[in-house]
Amino acid sequence: MATGEATGLSLFGTASRTASYLLGAGVIALAVASGTGTMDAQDFAQWAQDVFGPTFTVLYLGLVATTLFCWVRLGQLRNDANRAGPWLESGMHAASGVATLALTYTLLGISLGIGSLADQPLTTETIQTVIQGLTSHFSMAFMTTVVGLPSAAALRALLLISHANWSASASNSLPYYPGENA
Repeated sequence: MATGEATGLSLFGTASRTASYLLGAGVIALAVASGTGTMDAQDFAQWAQDVFGPTFTVLYLGLVATTLFCWVRLGQLRNDANRAGPWLESGMHAASGVATLALTYTLLGISLGIGSLADQPLTTETIQTVIQGLTSHFSMAFMTTVVGLPSAAALRALLLISHANWSASASNSLPYYPGENA
């Protein structure tokens, strides 16, 4: 098998494992959410779509998938520090992208909420609809932070702790030459 084919198959395997981890985490999250609350899985998914919107959801899942892809690749290359290094860096940047995305959407939600105040006159008849609009925008703003920042921290921890563990394991597996450390 040519090197290009081996790399292609390896990347396909990495993508497959990444998809498995991502889907597994999604199923576990839905099970926990529906098991601890009054919503079933479909209601929870609809609520999440209403709060976060499709753009945040797609970007968030893309960055999480990229981070997990880098993590899987890092694990596959754990014994080759030179080839594993770029995957660690790429994963860290993708995980930081999750935090950046969360904070960006926080500011977007606050800005949209404040902007909705400027578009409508405040009277006793319109105050209820203005408050509903504010609540919707602020809900997105704060929920993106509540979900994005902890998950970004968890992804960074996953990468760094796994890398440290694999590096320590790799250094313990070096060949021993009798009399070398005498």
